[in-house]
Amino acid sequence: MKVLPFVVPKPEKGGLIYQVDKVEVFYEKLHQHEEIQLSFIVNGEGALVVGDTINNYSKGDILVIGSHLPHVFKSEPKTSEESHMLTLFFTKESFGDAFFNNEELNEIQSFFERSKYGFKLNSNLEELKTLFLQLESASKLKRFIILLQLLNCMVNADYTSLSSFVYDKKYSIVEGDRMRNVFEFTMDNYEDEISLEQIARVANMTKNAFCKYFKKRTNKTYIQFLNEFRVEKASKLLKEKNDISIAEIAFMSGFRNISNFNRVFKSIKDKPPSQLK
Repeated sequence: MKVLPFVVPKPEKGGLIYQVDKVEVFYEKLHQHEEIQLSFIVNGEGALVVGDTINNYSKGDILVIGSHLPHVFKSEPKTSEESHMLTLFFTKESFGDAFFNNEELNEIQSFFERSKYGFKLNSNLEELKTLFLQLESASKLKRFIILLQLLNCMVNADYTSLSSFVYDKKYSIVEGDRMRNVFEFTMDNYEDEISLEQIARVANMTKNAFCKYFKKRTNKTYIQFLNEFRVEKASKLLKEKNDISIAEIAFMSGFRNISNFNRVFKSIKDKPPSQLK
């Protein structure tokens, strides 16, 4: 796999790369790669940031992350179970510049458009999981055939986009490292108060310069991003922790004012937090 700024190194041989991750936590650094990523979460859960958007991932999810699309899997730290993910990496040019332009493959062109923003599959899941599980024992030729079967199944499935905005320029090494530091600090410290002055120092920029920089690359303010991350964490706690009050969950998610929590939560989720309890 060709190495790009803030990218996870992968083997360079072969047009189709199959990878098995069985680790305590997935690679939790913001990164991008030229290859399109098709992943099946066999086990594990956590936060998934793709482009400008915060999502959650969990066991059984099937995800597609597009070429050069910055993303990070932030595994849930308080779990004794091993994280396990099966992934195929490939580019639109992996099998020749014109391969996917052949008339016989016209039906899967929509896949490449969807992949630019990343997406999560909502239907055809059993068929897709079966195909992923066949990869381990498959020959290289069979894996190529399975890839085409996966793509055909995905274009006929319901899906949810993972990101709403794609920065039209590829990140430089400096930009990649800067955004990685900002994302890591946010994910590690969201429970505490984070001021714009503080996060600007993490980015090694002035407050005004950082605010413009972040907005240009994510199409949202840093405070919007921070609140969305906190609300996703709160949503997960609301569904899982019936013995904890909404006020406690608000505090655990980084909100210091329950009325502000209710207002921000409703503006992002279109429903009050009480409806998730």
